[in-house]
Amino acid sequence: ASLPGMYERTVVISGFSKAFAMTGWRLGYACGPAELMEAMKKIHQYVIMCAPTMSQWAAVEGLENGWPHVRKMVAEYDERRKVIVQGFRDMGLSCFEPKGAFYCFPRISDLGISSDEFCTRVLEAESVAVVPGSAFGDSGEGFIRASYASSIEDIQEALRRIGRFVDSIR
Repeated sequence: ASLPGMYERTVVISGFSKAFAMTGWRLGYACGPAELMEAMKKIHQYVIMCAPTMSQWAAVEGLENGWPHVRKMVAEYDERRKVIVQGFRDMGLSCFEPKGAFYCFPRISDLGISSDEFCTRVLEAESVAVVPGSAFGDSGEGFIRASYASSIEDIQEALRRIGRFVDSIR
């Protein structure tokens, strides 16, 4: 909205799932020019009656008092991100640092198997679940998606197991 003429044409749509660890609560918001919000409200009122009261009160609590917890959570996820990305790099897998999610996408294409096969085999061999990149479209093939929404200890154990599997197929 910093460009000329964009402030009055910009709508911000967001939610509370990631910022306040309210996944599953399905609560969001939209902010923008009054005439656009009125048009959206006309459609919205026929799609859903309203968000559950409990979800609304939880969101208010998060907005009013949750920011110290958010800062702590961001710092914890930053540490987890560093651990998992470096762990994949230590295995010799290319892995970019994610900037806004709690997943990373290491490249496994050099291992000579599809992302589907990798995921099936690492689950069977090491009891570690990752998601094939192909689940996200053709351009995802050759990658896997690994979550770091877990403790550092669990991430390190998963990395040890994945590393053992990678070594076994090289």
